[in-house]
Amino acid sequence: MGSLGASGNGGIWGMGSFHDNIHKWRRNKKRRNTGGEREAKPSTSGDAAAASNRFPLKQAATAASLALTGDTIAQLRHRWVKNKDTLSHSHDFKDIISTLSCEHDWIRALRMTSYGFLLYGPGSYAWYQFLDHCMPKQSVENLMMKVILNQVVLGPSVIAVVFAWNNLWLGKLDELPHKYKKDALPTLLTGFRFWIPVSILNFWLIPLQARVAFMSMGSIFWNFYLSSTMSR
Repeated sequence: MGSLGASGNGGIWGMGSFHDNIHKWRRNKKRRNTGGEREAKPSTSGDAAAASNRFPLKQAATAASLALTGDTIAQLRHRWVKNKDTLSHSHDFKDIISTLSCEHDWIRALRMTSYGFLLYGPGSYAWYQFLDHCMPKQSVENLMMKVILNQVVLGPSVIAVVFAWNNLWLGKLDELPHKYKKDALPTLLTGFRFWIPVSILNFWLIPLQARVAFMSMGSIFWNFYLSSTMSR
């Protein structure tokens, strides 16, 4: 039994040094894992920063498709009103479709689609990100502040940009001040009556990633109105 503890460090047949090595190995492994996690954190934040700076393709495509839908409805309605007497007495469905689609303004459609893809989709998504960053808490005060800012900042900006975009495509930038004077304020006031309830629903119930899509769904009506206004 004298051999028990003969290793000089309290171990059994030299097992004390073995246990020490095991403990050292576990401590080193834990340090390496902790270090790896620390090194991974900057990479994760870097990925998040890169994602935030990426072009919001999904939101842009959604806004573009719904802008095209609103403009198409506006054009079809205009041709229906223009040819109402003829179409109301026609019983040939193909003849009605042919009449409604024969004079479709594809340049106007492209104008509205490009506005949605290049300007409204990315711009509104960045705006909603900014509002959520400044006011992340879901409260009545923040909700009302977001709705007010949406109408005071985003509403006039959208009207100013879409009028300028339209006149740029038409080569009539010199007529833009007159367009603003004639149609900007009535359009803005009409927008208040429509967008304030929509904005309340948007900020209260809709998550950030879906807000552009939800507002763009409302924009089917709004783009119909804008397209009709700009074509006058």
